[in-house]
Amino acid sequence: MTALTGSLPGRKGLAALLCGALAAGGLAAAGVSLLEPSRASASSHREAPLISGQPEYDNTDVYAFVSPDKPDTTTLVANWVPFEEPAGGPNFYPFPEDGRYDIHIDSDGDAQGDLLYRWTFKTKIRNGNTFLYNTGPVTSLDDPDLNVNQTYDIDVLKLDKQRIVSTTKIADDLPIAPSHVGKASMPDYKKLRDQAARQLGDGSTSYVGQADDPFFLDLRVFDLLYGGDLSEVGRDTLKGYNVNTVALQVPTAKLVQSKKQPVISVWSTTSRKNASGKWTQVSRLGMPLVNEVVVPRKDKDKFNASSPWNDADFLPYVTKPELPKLIEAIYKIKAPAEPRKDLVSVFLTGVKGLNMPPNVRPAEALRLNTSIPPSADPKRLGVLDGDNAGYPNGRRLADDVVDISLQVVEGELVGQKNDLGDAVDANDMKFGDTFPYVALPTSGSRGDTADQGAGSSPRNALNGGTAPAGSATEDDSALLIGSAAAAGAGVLLIGLGLTWWRMRRRVI
Repeated sequence: MTALTGSLPGRKGLAALLCGALAAGGLAAAGVSLLEPSRASASSHREAPLISGQPEYDNTDVYAFVSPDKPDTTTLVANWVPFEEPAGGPNFYPFPEDGRYDIHIDSDGDAQGDLLYRWTFKTKIRNGNTFLYNTGPVTSLDDPDLNVNQTYDIDVLKLDKQRIVSTTKIADDLPIAPSHVGKASMPDYKKLRDQAARQLGDGSTSYVGQADDPFFLDLRVFDLLYGGDLSEVGRDTLKGYNVNTVALQVPTAKLVQSKKQPVISVWSTTSRKNASGKWTQVSRLGMPLVNEVVVPRKDKDKFNASSPWNDADFLPYVTKPELPKLIEAIYKIKAPAEPRKDLVSVFLTGVKGLNMPPNVRPAEALRLNTSIPPSADPKRLGVLDGDNAGYPNGRRLADDVVDISLQVVEGELVGQKNDLGDAVDANDMKFGDTFPYVALPTSGSRGDTADQGAGSSPRNALNGGTAPAGSATEDDSALLIGSAAAAGAGVLLIGLGLTWWRMRRRVI
């Protein structure tokens, strides 16, 4: 029997109609989000191609500063896992068990670590028959309702010419403050964090757990340097995101070579086991923004796998940096003359008379002069504003490293005065006055209570998330319009499906 297709759409025509219907439904659904743009998932910490796919091993930032309330100690902070969305369950953000998380201390400026603090982790799950991270409100770190428990060890390795001389365990099976699921799950997260801050036998104080990401900046620098016309500045793109933090407050005498040589160099690395069971370094960080905006794409993974001892490999990227040339091309601000010896002092050797150790070997690391006391009136621009206790002498949480770095790159230290910056001058959350200093993590809840945020319509899951009668908002209207459009597309799909079925019946 011959098929009757003259006036009916063929397979291609029907497929086109179906695609059109799907597109209509997709556009309708997209229209809901387009009416109110969601927060952009911009990227800075994801500084190299390989590590961008391994966020749990990605070291986002390192800080080293003389403790403001205990000036005979030095605080070291390192963060991992960029862009932790607070409500990102059910697994949230554990430290992996196959990683080594290290902070290196060089006490003589030869670009070789003399001390290495190493964190390793273990995970225990109480109940594998639930999808929940916690099975009820968690009021303490040993609460049986905390289903996913993590602990950590810290080992201190003494090194000589990059060989291990001794290993000492200073923390054994200590609890980690969990991810902040929300206020129904963790009604007093500060209590949990306080419980996770522990005194260690060697005189140090330790904290491991989640924290608000302390880095503040407008990441739209990657949109051809703030939109090509400086229109894209002033928004803290990391606002509302968390990180996994390790913090350690150490008696300074344990870190320095001597009182006569008080400068230490600090950097961090992450290593993980490869398929053959060997440890491979996958992330490295010292000074902020170096791998992001100094090292070119072809060498970013190489930098993450390298050691400061070999940083001569990357010297041309500092002496002849790309960023000033881009700024000159886009904004006509003349780039300083090369080679950039001023950048070598800031990023590779330390500044003479401030934080340069004797007989220094150029290498990328934070350099902290521990003999400079904490400032009574900290300035966000650190050394550029006369505050020698701030960046680039180490790095404090509140130092505005983006503005400082932009001004230095554009020649602030060689007579080309400027006031460049991203218009984000402070973190969105207040830092603490005592250890571990980092701000509490953003909660997975929307507001002060678990079921209602400030200014939101009262909704709950029992009525499908709809607002009570008479309380519709523009967002509700947008949602209803989008739902209606999607429903219309669904009706069209059903109609086309019936047409196709009837056509098949006619040709059998």
